[in-house]
Amino acid sequence: MEYRRLGRSGLVVSALGLGTNAFGSRADKETSIRVIHAAIDAGIRFIDTANIYSGTQSEAIIGEAIADRRDQVILATKAGLVRGDGPNEKGSSRKHLTQELEGSLRRLRTDYIDLYQIHTFDPWTPLEETLETLDSFIKAGKVRYIGASNYAAWELMKALAISDARGLARYVSIQPCYSLADRTPEQELVPLCLDQGVGIIPYFPLAGGILTGKYSGDVPSGSRADKDPNFRRRLDDARLRLGAEVARIARELGITAGALSIAWLLKRPAVSTVIVGATRPEQVLENVRALEVSLTEDVLADLDRISDPFRWGPPFASYRLA
Repeated sequence: MEYRRLGRSGLVVSALGLGTNAFGSRADKETSIRVIHAAIDAGIRFIDTANIYSGTQSEAIIGEAIADRRDQVILATKAGLVRGDGPNEKGSSRKHLTQELEGSLRRLRTDYIDLYQIHTFDPWTPLEETLETLDSFIKAGKVRYIGASNYAAWELMKALAISDARGLARYVSIQPCYSLADRTPEQELVPLCLDQGVGIIPYFPLAGGILTGKYSGDVPSGSRADKDPNFRRRLDDARLRLGAEVARIARELGITAGALSIAWLLKRPAVSTVIVGATRPEQVLENVRALEVSLTEDVLADLDRISDPFRWGPPFASYRLA
């Protein structure tokens, strides 16, 4: 396994991370625990979850799985998206974040979170309040580092400027949707992260499976598009053609389309770790093979050519508060 620093922070993470939003839903508890153990055994040390994944079940399952292996993993979770119907059950206010952190710590069976991330920008809460709250979590020893997710470049830069001006803890990472099927972060976010030393943690690196080539025919049983009808709207013709092209290049190289797509992301500037989901232990081992892929300049140029249209237009995914 390859290990990298998360941005300019002192935190070292595995180049591949484990995405866990399927735990407790598309993957049952027993299977999820086997996936987690397979990932740790393969050298994956970064586990990413959130308070809302599978209605909190993801965090609870992870807590059980790593109960006796806590010191072997970098544990990342998030808060900020909607948790309930109440007026204070969403966003990044002091009240909501304090409540959600305590719930995550309890479910994860730990007394600290390595990387606590704001799941999306909150337009109704002053960033000063959010950052002061996060800084207090670090001072209390409940959080080690902080990060953001689904922030626009200007929102991230504003947060960094406030932290610098007030002497508060700084975001060390950002989670955007980023893949061959969504290169929109390259317009503004990537240059900002390179300038400010913020590590990028791409989510949906395989565009929900499109970049594995599995959607070339009928929707496979058990796939994200099969289990989540809302996801089907992302299966547009242009991205399905891209998936087919990526699969073609991968066949010529004798590797899987998923490994090729992950290997491409691992070479992008500012990327610290790529979080890839798995619903079976075997998928973990398949994903790890991406670290063995060597991409020539010709292959990189080919991938750049076929994915260039996806630098523009709307992102493949972005989660925002309504």
